[in-house]
Amino acid sequence: MRKRVAVLGATGSIGLNTLDVLRGAQDDFEVVLLSGHTSAGPLLACARDFPGAILALSGETAKPGNTGTGTISHHGTAALLAAITSSGADIAVNGISGAAGLAPSLAVLDAGADLALANKETMVMAAPLVRERAAAKKSRIFPVDSEHAAIYNLLRSHCDGSHGDDTLEEILLTASGGPFRTLSLEKMAAVTLAEALAHPTWSMGPKITIDSSTMANKGLEVIEAAGLFSVSADKVKVVVHPQSIVHSMIRLRDGAVYAQLSKPDMRLPIHQALYGDACVPCPFGRLDFDGLTLGFEKPDFRRFPMLALAYRAAEKGGVYPAVYNGANEAAVASFLNNAAAFLDIPRIVEYVLNREWKEGKFTLESVLDADHRARIIAGEYIAKKLEK
Repeated sequence: MRKRVAVLGATGSIGLNTLDVLRGAQDDFEVVLLSGHTSAGPLLACARDFPGAILALSGETAKPGNTGTGTISHHGTAALLAAITSSGADIAVNGISGAAGLAPSLAVLDAGADLALANKETMVMAAPLVRERAAAKKSRIFPVDSEHAAIYNLLRSHCDGSHGDDTLEEILLTASGGPFRTLSLEKMAAVTLAEALAHPTWSMGPKITIDSSTMANKGLEVIEAAGLFSVSADKVKVVVHPQSIVHSMIRLRDGAVYAQLSKPDMRLPIHQALYGDACVPCPFGRLDFDGLTLGFEKPDFRRFPMLALAYRAAEKGGVYPAVYNGANEAAVASFLNNAAAFLDIPRIVEYVLNREWKEGKFTLESVLDADHRARIIAGEYIAKKLEK
């Protein structure tokens, strides 16, 4: 029996890579739901190879319509969540960008489906709630980020069974360093939008590409790793590895380090997540060692303060990680709209984190409220800067 798959954010980078994997594995998978945000044309194009899928656009301004190649039947966020519930998916790949991916992740788990998670904000903002929902429905979470997929497989291989669960000393999360790995602070002050959008290794959407250039993406991944693997953030160390061949490592208590290596191809971790714990032949990411050279460096927290701010948010806990994420999303949007400079991004996030963020019981409502307030405060900072 084929596994039923929902692809959320089907028109983005993760979604398109997922569909590429699924086209070559139609004997094993049936696509039952495809979602986009507001672009009907790209979503309908995605659906051509999967004619039985429900089509949903989460953007509230989307209008129903039939172009002759398919019908988009669900419009708006509430309709997308309803489609997730009714689709009967066995597993959903969540490639939605940003905080908007949290509610769909929870809907997947509440429906009793497994979650192939590329939306790191889900765990950054609400890891305790996500784990609770997954446990209640006995749903599994398979990481899709290449780093977290690597860690998942390394932990499964080396920290279960005969090794025991107490053998892990630390997680070594690799980072490409982005396009400004060697750039001075003085030159960073003059970075243009075009320069920040030119990633040296990965082809991604604009928001995550900017996050990579500030290393906010790695900061989010530190918080995500702590939430996914139930470790404190101080056990997650960042190692700069420009070649993006080693996708992450773990160090055990005896000092041994184990690594996962492959070419930088997102289709490999997507393939692994779709098949779960089964090891199925895969053509993606296969590595040739001839002439291969690997380098590693320490991250520079002074030039990339977004990384230090992420550790600070993780240490404070509660809603602080959600505040970090919300403020960063607002700051990046401002930079993409030419309303803020590149180095304003960490200044905005630090300004927002410096506010008092106490909450009572940690709930979805408290998380969403903190996210909303963080964006408002970030907007106030940006507005004041523009007035000067």
